[in-house]
Amino acid sequence: MTKTRRLLAALFATTVAASAYAYPDKTVTIVVPFAAGGPTDKVARDFAEAMRKPLGGTTIVVENVSGAGGTLGANKVAKAALDGHTLLLYHIGMSTSPSLYRNMPYKTLEDFEYLGMINEVPMTLIGHSTLPANNFAELTKWMADNKGKINLANAGLGAASHLCGLLFQQGMKTEMTTVPYKGTAPAMTDLLGGQVDLMCDQTTNTSTQIEAGKVKAYAVTTSKRLTTPALRNLPTMDEAGLKGFNVSIWHGLYAPKGTPKPVVDKINAALRDALKDAEFIKRQEALGAVIVTDSRVNPADHKKFVEAEIIKWGTAIKAAGQYAD
Repeated sequence: MTKTRRLLAALFATTVAASAYAYPDKTVTIVVPFAAGGPTDKVARDFAEAMRKPLGGTTIVVENVSGAGGTLGANKVAKAALDGHTLLLYHIGMSTSPSLYRNMPYKTLEDFEYLGMINEVPMTLIGHSTLPANNFAELTKWMADNKGKINLANAGLGAASHLCGLLFQQGMKTEMTTVPYKGTAPAMTDLLGGQVDLMCDQTTNTSTQIEAGKVKAYAVTTSKRLTTPALRNLPTMDEAGLKGFNVSIWHGLYAPKGTPKPVVDKINAALRDALKDAEFIKRQEALGAVIVTDSRVNPADHKKFVEAEIIKWGTAIKAAGQYAD
């Protein structure tokens, strides 16, 4: 945080304390650092609706600022006004970007106010409908028979599908041709069309396709099986043979560093209320997502969790040697 930003933060905090500032007093924008239609975008739009009532019915819009694995959108929020009207909803990329990108335009642990976590989303390994393998054991054999010929799609460097695919290849001790796309939607389109073979992506994006029989599903990435109708019969990666494989994609909410504490507190209170919204819970559960109800809804514990995730993913990314400029 620059000296100028610190001075602005101090001045704004004084103004807030002196004027009984009624937040929010205009439209709140939630920036999603990925393209519209993707899994994080879906979470954000449902969450925005659930946040409206706790914030007095104010208008909340979702703005998609995609590019550079989510860092463009995150940077926009880091540099936004310190009034709480521009927020960031980001997934696990908040913790992986420091390792993936050598030249970050912001500092993850220094340039944001951590507002609380929202949900955790399991992932599924899926393949296009014409693959000859019908279960994980058959998939393992098919992969062994087709070394060097397998294409693994992802939504771009740093995307959840990229991270899951990275760990999947490490776990299988094999390399595939990774095909990055500019977003989840085009990656899914090519998977459905058979242009690529496999993808590991969030249940918020795959459940509908699995339920409709448009893709083949092989496993979920959580330590326990899921209970949603479309996914309850899928084994875990651990059951399928990848011992210890456990990946969930979490989402959290952030504001620019220096946002006054009364505003941070009000947003956190609204977040807590939103997580109890019956319609939001229903929509998330239908997609296999789990609402966060533990201490990570607190700003301080949210930040501690991200600190630990930075270390965890930094080790995996360093081992894979996959970086961006």
